[in-house]
Amino acid sequence: MTTQPTPFTADDRISRQHHTLADGRQLIYFDDPESTLSPDRAADTRDLDPRPVTPTMRQDPLTGDWVSIASARQNRAFLPPAHLDPLAPSTPENPSEIPSNYDVAVFENKSPSFGPLLEDDDAPSGVADLREIGLGRTRTSVGRCEVVCFSPEHEGSFASLSVTRARTVIEAWAERTHALSQLPGIEQVFPFENRGEAIGVTLHHPHGQIYSYPYVTPRTERLVASIDQYGPSLFEDILASEQAGDRLILRGEHWSAFVPFAARWPIEVHMLPHRHVPDFAATSLVERDELAVLYRRLLRGIDAIYDTPTPYIAAWHQAPIHVRRDEIRLMLQVTSPRRAENKLKYLAGSEAAMGAWIGDVAPEQSAAVIREAVARAAAADEDENGSASKRRSADAPSQPASTSTSTSASASASAGKVTS
Repeated sequence: MTTQPTPFTADDRISRQHHTLADGRQLIYFDDPESTLSPDRAADTRDLDPRPVTPTMRQDPLTGDWVSIASARQNRAFLPPAHLDPLAPSTPENPSEIPSNYDVAVFENKSPSFGPLLEDDDAPSGVADLREIGLGRTRTSVGRCEVVCFSPEHEGSFASLSVTRARTVIEAWAERTHALSQLPGIEQVFPFENRGEAIGVTLHHPHGQIYSYPYVTPRTERLVASIDQYGPSLFEDILASEQAGDRLILRGEHWSAFVPFAARWPIEVHMLPHRHVPDFAATSLVERDELAVLYRRLLRGIDAIYDTPTPYIAAWHQAPIHVRRDEIRLMLQVTSPRRAENKLKYLAGSEAAMGAWIGDVAPEQSAAVIREAVARAAAADEDENGSASKRRSADAPSQPASTSTSTSASASASAGKVTS
């Protein structure tokens, strides 16, 4: 069954500035509502090497999986000091990837796993072509990989953003999902954030990535098989079951987060929209508004479990672009290998070799710990917002009341209550 992408509704409070980097890569600035930044941005004047050759995919005939051999990634930056941060706004001492100051910036990855080519004589001819099994099969790794910078600051994560900035990032995810879904040869779009050296990050700068694959990923193929076995109401039934159970972490008007029944990781949380939404591009403006509050609150809660920040992978699973969009729902999966304050779960023989998982923590126990931490983080957030509001009131001259963006964000925050 082939379906078409859902029309995208843009938030016109968030402005966009489209530019091109010196080597031809696309750069887009997303400016916060009421941003103080000038719409005029500097040109990229660097003298850059040509873009790398598009990688080649090789098929594993034992599983049918395709492996992109992207050797150019070996040369990417590795934990540079702050003054050489390639994602910071450019300075004469640090001619970075982003020529001007910014709120949120999205650009094509300099060392992509897929692309830069979108079309090629040896590109996959379709999903059916990639499902055939043979020895020595190769295809060009066409596609697009983008970097999403959450902030110009050198350190942080999504959780350290303001609600307003979080909303701008979510708008970027939604718009880029829509745009990337229109490109030739793309079958699935995947936004994600890797956080922490224990996960393998190579930059401390708060950022995520978006991969646009030339195939439907193995994880999604397994999901399709489960839907074929269970029926098209799988996501709807999971959501109803978790909302009524004891693993629910938080629930708003449009989103619910929970620890899944068969959690693999010591910390694992899923979040689903309450209506069927195949990807970010299909979300409404009010759904994005609430998500900025609840997703940020969830990540702040995960960070509140221990005294130091928790490493994690935040993966936004989206429906494929052309198939099964009426059955596969947008879903967040946050996972962390942290099983205690100073202990990590490593994938050893059973998990790494056989794909047979063993859980270290009961999901119900994990849910209780995360739920309590989210409640503490939410209370701290409210205290912080209350103190800031009092300071603003004390500093501001007497004037008639008015409605502002920050007021709307506070109203959204109170709407997404923590469920205990």
